[in-house]
Amino acid sequence: MQARDGVFLEDLCPKLRVRRWRQSLHLITDCSCLYCGAASESIDHVQPRSRGGLSVTENCVPACLACNGDKGDRDAFSWYRSQTFYDPRRAMALRAWTDGDLRLALRLLQWVRPDGESPPAPARADHQTRQAATPLWRWQIAS
Repeated sequence: MQARDGVFLEDLCPKLRVRRWRQSLHLITDCSCLYCGAASESIDHVQPRSRGGLSVTENCVPACLACNGDKGDRDAFSWYRSQTFYDPRRAMALRAWTDGDLRLALRLLQWVRPDGESPPAPARADHQTRQAATPLWRWQIAS
């Protein structure tokens, strides 16, 4: 049997593929915001979608709600330089991330954390919204 002879759940439910991709972004950064280091709760588009940014790994970074909301649709690099928590190592990690070099970005993020400091307490990696966990309406079951 060939690898593509089977039907995969991701093929039937594209939302599952997107959810797993988003979770993987959080997990590779230990559920920490790329900008400030707090617990990441959302995905931020470095180049905003309103300005032509795509939803690809090189353009999407884990961010806390405060950073994601404050940045809005501004340029990530100029916004980050104006923040009180600006760290050049995080800025270099952000640049490496957007250039597609995730290995370098993760290495730079490791240097930001002092030795022995654990990453922020992550939100549950298997987090699901109430809608996804327990469908309340018939239309939620279909989606």
